[in-house]
Amino acid sequence: MTLAEDNGPERGGDDLLAAEYVLGVLAADERQIASRRIDAETAFARLVDAWEAHFAPMAAAYAAVEPPASVKVAIDRRLFASSASTAPSGGLWASLAFWRGLAAAAIAALAVYVALPYVNPPVQPPETRLVASLAADNSNLKYLAVYDAARHEVGLSLVSGDRGAGKDFELWMIEGKNAPVSMGVIPAGPTARMAVTPAVQQKLAQGAVLAVSLEPPGGSPTGQPTGPVVAAGDLKGI
Repeated sequence: MTLAEDNGPERGGDDLLAAEYVLGVLAADERQIASRRIDAETAFARLVDAWEAHFAPMAAAYAAVEPPASVKVAIDRRLFASSASTAPSGGLWASLAFWRGLAAAAIAALAVYVALPYVNPPVQPPETRLVASLAADNSNLKYLAVYDAARHEVGLSLVSGDRGAGKDFELWMIEGKNAPVSMGVIPAGPTARMAVTPAVQQKLAQGAVLAVSLEPPGGSPTGQPTGPVVAAGDLKGI
């Protein structure tokens, strides 16, 4: 579920859309819409700025990785191959190397700026970082979840909602029609990190569903959700 599908006037709509824009998980058409809103709406642009600042510290946990030369070659081929064969000599096209370098540098800078650094495929393929927007129609609870397979943990950012007095949120992994598997009680606060057991790691890497239920203090006493599911979403590759 993305905010483009759940972007009504309720609290958290534009906030989560801005967060998904910064994370880079919106579909191409949704991202274009969000980009236009950044240019036209000061309030929405401020939300995007706030989420960029919120996610920026995540970059400090990852060492910079030099992308292989093949990445730039592939970008050049995709962006410029068809144009180069028909382009006139001189003028702008005489400076084609400059524009190619600028495009590659802009792409690299954007990846670092939104705290989603480029990962060298032979070392750590993109599929080891998965993102989910957790929300539900009957709840104002919204979380952004990032599964980092290299660190064996799920990071959670609370966008909106409150657990209420005497209650806890519990995180679950759901694979197909199998019974939910508890990943533990979500610590209180705007952000949280939760370790992932080896058994669950393999399931998450295949793109399982994450869900949040409202439980008694300390979590479900039965090993299965006993309260309502107040947020859920599919994990997707970045």
